Formats: sequence, C-alpha cells, structure tokens
Amino acid sequence: MYLSGSEQHALRGIFALLAEDQSEREVRERTGWALLDLLRADQFASFVWDAASGTFGGRVALNMDPANLDGYNRWHQYHDPITFVLQARRHATRVTEVMPQRELMRTAFFTDFLSRDGLHWGMNLHAFHGDRALGDLRIWRRRDRGDFSDHDKALLDLIEPAFAGALQRARREAPGKTAPAAADNAPAWSRLSEREREVAAAVCRGLTDKDIARRMGIGVPTVRTYLRRIFDKLGIERRAALAGLAGPDRPD
Repeated sequence: MYLSGSEQHALRGIFALLAEDQSEREVRERTGWALLDLLRADQFASFVWDAASGTFGGRVALNMDPANLDGYNRWHQYHDPITFVLQARRHATRVTEVMPQRELMRTAFFTDFLSRDGLHWGMNLHAFHGDRALGDLRIWRRRDRGDFSDHDKALLDLIEPAFAGALQRARREAPGKTAPAAADNAPAWSRLSEREREVAAAVCRGLTDKDIARRMGIGVPTVRTYLRRIFDKLGIERRAALAGLAGPDRPD
C-alpha cells in the first residue's frame, strides 16, 4: 500500500495519540479530529453500542448540529437503514457498499437527518473486542467532495487495531481513576502525561490556545482537549488556576 508523505505524517500522529493515556471519550474525539484531516472529510460522529438497551450512546460529534444529533438519539437511530449493516462488517466500509446512494437519498434518514448537516458520502468502522462493542468511527463528506475510495478504507483499517487497543486500555483504567485532592498538588502534576505537562507549562507562561497549537504542531481543538484532561486531573476549572498551583514537579 503506497502512502504519501502527508499520510505517513498523519498516521504517525494518530498512532502516537492512540498510545497516550486518555479516556474513552478522548480517544474517540481526538481520533475524529485527526481523521477529518487524514481523509479530507467534513463531519465525524462516534457512538458506543449498548446491547442491553439496544441503543447507541456516548455521543461524540464534530462539525454537526447538537439539536440534529438529539433527533438521532430520540428517533433516527431506531429507523436507521445503514448503521447496523455497517456494524456487522467489522471493518472500514463505505455507506455506498451497503446501500446505493440514490436509494439512501430517498430515505427519511437521509432527508430528515443526514442532509441537515450536509452529510452525503459516508464511511464507518465499528471496533469490537470479541462480541463487545468498543466504539465506532463515522466519517462523512459533503456531496462535492466525492465518495471515499478503497485507499481511504485501507487507511482506516490500518488505524483500527490501535483504536480498539486504546479504548480497551481506557476501559480497564477508568474504574481506578479518582479526582486529585486540591491539597496534594505534587502527585496531581505527576499524573499528567508528557504532552499534558507541555501544554500546562505553556499555559503557565501565558500562551493562548492558538500559540500553543502553533508551537506544538497540533490543532486548537486538540489543545482544548488536553486542557480538559489537565483540569480534570488537577481538580481545577480554569486555566488561570494552573499558575496558582504549587508543587515541586509543577511544569514551568
């Protein structure tokens, strides 16, 4: 499989982020931002299938209207003509492989849900560990971009083992995670990953999100994802509180 230089660079970044310590939601959200760039896509959504309730939950969505997605939760997921077929494939699959585009465009699922956010050409990957659903990747393009290719599918399949592994690690670690005590700042700082410490140090120096993104070679949304994780681990709510925290191993 031939990979362009930009694809190799993007894939290295994706594998690096999937190797980091992060929550399930962060795994899916950060992977989504990266896939929008790698696959030249416009919208992304990710859910986790709950077999007990027969519903998709844990919504993560990028470049989609929350009100429209609320409609999916209430009604459209129960009248979805494509997702269960895509889910059964267990590998990257274009929507057009399970339903012709013209046929999809005649459904209420398309006219009342997909088209409202400009979703036209789609590709899904549903990650499982045995029979347990871990989370999915739903990537969409506007109509003028054209359908995804076999090469795009191969790129997504390359990512799947690392994506599934990251979700499994996050599930194993989640029960043991506790919020740090405000009076115990040194252990709190030590909980930060190397990249989180780099972001925290930049915030302590007064850099803006755009400045940090430029220096670290990442997107502003990724910086904000790091900040949410830092705030959770340090038990704070605002970036101004970072500079006020003491501790011998605080990033400077």
